[in-house]
Amino acid sequence: MTVNEQAAKEMVKSYEGSEITTFSSSLKLPDKNEIISILKDIQGLFFPAFFADCTGDAHDFAGERISSISFRIKKQIELALMANGEKSSAKEAKKIADEFILGLPRVHALLLKDVEATYEGDPAAESKEAIIFSYPGLYAIFVYRVANLLYKSHVPFVPRIMTEHAHSMTGIDINPGATIGEYFFIDHGTGIVIGETTEIGDHVKIYQGVTLGALSPRKGQILSGKKRHPTVCDNVTIYSGASILGGETVIGEGSVIGGNSFITESIAKGSKVSVKTPEHIIRN
Repeated sequence: MTVNEQAAKEMVKSYEGSEITTFSSSLKLPDKNEIISILKDIQGLFFPAFFADCTGDAHDFAGERISSISFRIKKQIELALMANGEKSSAKEAKKIADEFILGLPRVHALLLKDVEATYEGDPAAESKEAIIFSYPGLYAIFVYRVANLLYKSHVPFVPRIMTEHAHSMTGIDINPGATIGEYFFIDHGTGIVIGETTEIGDHVKIYQGVTLGALSPRKGQILSGKKRHPTVCDNVTIYSGASILGGETVIGEGSVIGGNSFITESIAKGSKVSVKTPEHIIRN
């Protein structure tokens, strides 16, 4: 037996011993590249002057773009439902796709508020147009808000494919299950993590390196479906490097969380939390 034959034999043995379907001609999964392409088309629908050829009548443009998105997302939803073992997947996919399309105008309205929050909160912003065209924070929020529509319809695979794409592009990891209010502003953004059961109110501002995470993730699937991540109320600012953990942790309205804070207990509204400045030791 050659080395190649021996390796192939061992691989087949590994296939057969796995609890996960690793070799199957019948398993059809959603197409990652197609999902990313759909995101691009939705971005063009929301901001055609920046990301699409918007010559001609606005109504015709929107209608044609929506028809294309509807057809394509339905197919990906159907594949996801089939891969998850759902019955009557075609009918359910059509229903979910229709709800998704009807939800897009609401997402667009939310994004315009996010643009407003970013412009008002960032003195370095040249214009709202520059934010739309080039800010990674807004892109991560855009993808999250689109993915959240599908998450709330219990679509497997697709929402996480979307947000992991944004994660890879921006360094910002927002789980599609998080709940995020209006006028959300991410400044700089790299390294931000927002967990699945996080709840964020309106007019919240978050800087780079912030983690809104869970305590004791070692329990794994036992915690699935339970509130594991913090609640951040309205008008809160969280500065860089702060970690806020736990499903019972609530950051009260109007609070300011200083950089590098480590918080596992609730903070009363209007609080200012800071880390004691460490002593600098300089040796010549």
